[in-house]
Amino acid sequence: MFLTNVLLKKAKSKLVMVLMESAVSGHKFITIRERLADKLELLRFDPYIQHESLYRERKKIRSIKSS
Repeated sequence: MFLTNVLLKKAKSKLVMVLMESAVSGHKFITIRERLADKLELLRFDPYIQHESLYRERKKIRSIKSS
């Protein structure tokens, strides 16, 4: 293995796209958070039940290139 292969590692992105899901109705949407942050939990309007609902992060979808 050559030394240049070790030095040319790909940099990780700072942002990640995640899927958020309602705890009440199962409504889903996509948002962006920082890679090193904790998993998201937030209150947001749920169009299925017409009230605010708790949304939890379900899974990581992809990395986002930050510029």
